[in-house]
Amino acid sequence: MDPRGPAPPPVTPLEELARRTGEPLPVLLGARERTAGRVAQARAALAGVTLDPDVSVVLMGSWGRGELTSGSDDDVLVLATGEDRPPEAIRPGVEELRAAMRPPAGEQGIFNRAVSVTQLANIGLDADDNANTTRRLLLLLESAPLLGADAHRAGLAALLDAYLAADRKDRRPPRFLLNDVVRYWRTICVDFEGKAREGDDRKWALRHAKLRTSRAMLFAGGLLPVLECHHVVADAVPGLLLEQFTLPPTDRLAAAFLAYDAADAGARTFGAYDRFLGLLDDPEARGELERLTRDEAITSPVFQTARRLGREVQQGLLALLFEREPLRRLIRQYGVF
Repeated sequence: MDPRGPAPPPVTPLEELARRTGEPLPVLLGARERTAGRVAQARAALAGVTLDPDVSVVLMGSWGRGELTSGSDDDVLVLATGEDRPPEAIRPGVEELRAAMRPPAGEQGIFNRAVSVTQLANIGLDADDNANTTRRLLLLLESAPLLGADAHRAGLAALLDAYLAADRKDRRPPRFLLNDVVRYWRTICVDFEGKAREGDDRKWALRHAKLRTSRAMLFAGGLLPVLECHHVVADAVPGLLLEQFTLPPTDRLAAAFLAYDAADAGARTFGAYDRFLGLLDDPEARGELERLTRDEAITSPVFQTARRLGREVQQGLLALLFEREPLRRLIRQYGVF
């Protein structure tokens, strides 16, 4: 036993950005602690469930990002990473998770399902419908294991292999993966407007606010690791991406702001995002955003605050991507054509 006691946990990129810039980020860092506590409680509640050796119970959404607030949904997937089999043959079943996770709040049917990595790896064409694309990209971009950490990592590796099978070059971002990350971001944007045009005005203001903040951060947090492949040889790409995608999106982004000497822009970006999460954690403010229609939002001070914070997040991300080399050159070369 080390007489000096256990080593302190490593400093995360987000914590390092906060330390270096003096931006405290109390809501973000507090949400990480809250999420860790809730995850420990959920694991204890599920201690008796049967877990197949190749299965991971995967946390998505704000659970996967480490950003739980008082209004967060319980988004989970049961992921089978080995031999393909029907959902009913995968253990644990979704119903067995009710001891720790609430039923889904949404109506889209994306989460709270059992899926196989084989199905998720159907990339493109008719088999890759909106739900399949969403599950695959969110598994890569914002997931964390509740149970079955090894299977979760194996699932990420399998998806990356599907993207990289014929797309590995020295010091080149993998275009297949890059295009799918961009496609998913554009799908989110198009679906947002599609819901409004169908007359679904419920939660319009909340969806708009998230699009400009958490969804934008998610996209940038997926884009940057792919661009980082520019720095390595082909054989190093799978390992680089796997390590990046096991981190929360905010850590990937914070690390990029630090690496590209853009800590001040990072402080502004994360400061705005921190205040936005604080808004979501306020039941009264969140409730107003959930009630507002498109026509009502324009006169709401709460919505105007959320929109201003979204602009600040966007400006910070643009400063990183378009004012720092080689990111500006890489975005120009790979992000347009």
